[in-house]
Amino acid sequence: MDIFSGHVLVNKEGEKVDPEETLQNKIVGLYFSAGWCSPCRDFTPVLCDFYTELVDESDPPAQFEIVFISSDKSADDMVEYMHDMHGDWLALPWHDAYKHELKNKYKITAIPKLVIVKQNGEVITDKGRKQIRGRGLSCFRTWLEVADVFQNFTSK
Repeated sequence: MDIFSGHVLVNKEGEKVDPEETLQNKIVGLYFSAGWCSPCRDFTPVLCDFYTELVDESDPPAQFEIVFISSDKSADDMVEYMHDMHGDWLALPWHDAYKHELKNKYKITAIPKLVIVKQNGEVITDKGRKQIRGRGLSCFRTWLEVADVFQNFTSK
């Protein structure tokens, strides 16, 4: 059972994406954040750099994806925040009430919060933000070890 089964995600351009296909065999970072939140605006560039190094600049790309869960006050605010600050990752549409279920399920009481989960939604760590700040890219290897993700890394 995939965490976003039955839901649609969108990319930065607003195009709909099938989560079951896109998130298959990946570690997922659920990024609870909002543009009005200054700690969020402080961490988002750090997360962008982390994502870019892991996914865009790695060959093969790391089995990692971020899904933004917005706490913005409107859909327009969410889109603006995504365009201004976000990396090339996915988001749950602002109007999808599933975001409230996710906030409850993962006990989100403050933002920003980065919860790292397996594809089935099982938590690897709810301290993704702290780990990225403290350990950088090396924390991904730790997540991978507990994620049961098929690794497609080729040895040279």
